Amino acid sequence: MTSTLTPPRTTARPARGGFGRLLHAEWTKFRTVRGWVWSAVGAVLIICLMGLLATAAGNESDPDGGSALPVGPGGEAVNDSFYFVHQKLRGDGSITVSVSSLAGAVTTDPDDSGSGLAPWAKAGVIVKDGLDQGSSYAAMMVTGSHGVRMQYDYTHDRAGMTGAASREAPRWLRLQRTGDTLTGYQSADGAKWTEVGHADLSGLSATPEVGLFVTSPSVEEETGTGTGFAPAVATGTFDRVTLGGRWTGGSWRSDQVGRDAGTSASYSQDAKGGATPSGDGFAVTGAGDIAPVVGGPATSGVRTIENFLVGTFAGLIIMVVVGAGCVTVEYRRGMIGLTLAASPRRGRVLVAKGLVVGSVALAVGVVSAAVMVPFGGRRSEANGFPVLTVPTATELRVIVGTGLLLAAASVFALAVGALLRRSAVAVTVVVVGMVLPYLLATASVLPDGASQWLLRVTPAAGFAIQQSIERYDQVVTVYAPSSGYFPLAPWAGLAVLGAYAAVSFAAAVVLLRRRDA
Repeated sequence: MTSTLTPPRTTARPARGGFGRLLHAEWTKFRTVRGWVWSAVGAVLIICLMGLLATAAGNESDPDGGSALPVGPGGEAVNDSFYFVHQKLRGDGSITVSVSSLAGAVTTDPDDSGSGLAPWAKAGVIVKDGLDQGSSYAAMMVTGSHGVRMQYDYTHDRAGMTGAASREAPRWLRLQRTGDTLTGYQSADGAKWTEVGHADLSGLSATPEVGLFVTSPSVEEETGTGTGFAPAVATGTFDRVTLGGRWTGGSWRSDQVGRDAGTSASYSQDAKGGATPSGDGFAVTGAGDIAPVVGGPATSGVRTIENFLVGTFAGLIIMVVVGAGCVTVEYRRGMIGLTLAASPRRGRVLVAKGLVVGSVALAVGVVSAAVMVPFGGRRSEANGFPVLTVPTATELRVIVGTGLLLAAASVFALAVGALLRRSAVAVTVVVVGMVLPYLLATASVLPDGASQWLLRVTPAAGFAIQQSIERYDQVVTVYAPSSGYFPLAPWAGLAVLGAYAAVSFAAAVVLLRRRDA
């Protein structure tokens, strides 16, 4: 008679802190492999070095052009250039006007009979907290192709009635000030008024400048090398100007407010602003723009945060090699068996490795970006290049996001390495799937449609987290990857990369549990 011996079952639970010991063991492995440690240091250096090289050139055409761009109330770089016919308002009050026409011309062709009206040319009434560029404002306006709008503090835009202004169908505009609140109204006949919107301008002075303004950004045109922008001017005709409230009295003053920031191609020596009396109103001509600065062909002389982090893809490749190596080296040297014997719960092993390599990559990205963002800005301005200012929250998002980008890519590489067990193959898969689409899309190698598709569906979407320039419907530019614009929002793009890493990691855990070491 034979008997089968059954091993006794243990009721002992794993000691507390077991995962902590496993995590410490994986960290010890990482820091004792000098190649991995020096690779992490090298990733920081390569990101910073490439950023320094990208900001090394001087602006030979405008060596003194490094003066800071005007900054709006929200901390963003802005254009603030227009022709202004104005008076001071004391306290509360209003200004009402009828706009009977808005025409434009390309300044490089002054004989062109009005065909150069920019879609976002603007003529209307404005309340502005002084004549300094970047100061707070609210305005009601007629535009070239977008009807009546209320805009305030550069980034805010609200739509009113559609259609162009004409002698037969003028557009009546009104701005009413009550304390710090500006309310915009529109009318088709000057009798029946509807509200378009309101703006709360905190800290508006007791005597702001109020009056009529005209400005015109550049006109988009096709050139032999692609889309270009030609400087343009606009002329608005204002009738029946009515003032309500307490005014300083005296005659109207006329001024050119600022000069174009050099980012909308709207400034030209031919673009001369001015105002002449017309009946009981004025005909005002102006050029420039009142809007946030955006990227694109017209901003080639302006640097952005992304320029200082151009080396991120190179540092990412280094961390991808490290991430894949953290698991493939153990397979190649036969050490994986010892690791799994020491911790039979294989999923926890992979999680510990991911936390270690992800944390190191996070530190690499954050340190690199934290150094290069401020240093690159100062270096660029010293070399004659203005830098596109962004709000502090955007700066922080780019710095932290760079770390998260490298962390997600490293964990992605670790998971692919665990699936494929070969470092060279794993690194190739990640680089081809992530870095190559990014380079092809941003280097103008592919058509814009193909570039946007790649940056939506591949892990390269994660680079969107570094985008600092915003997309504004009221500003015309080339919103394409080649101009620094990703098709997905920053956090949405990072989420795509995170999804690739998460799915790959889950598959690696399942496969690691099923197959022999």
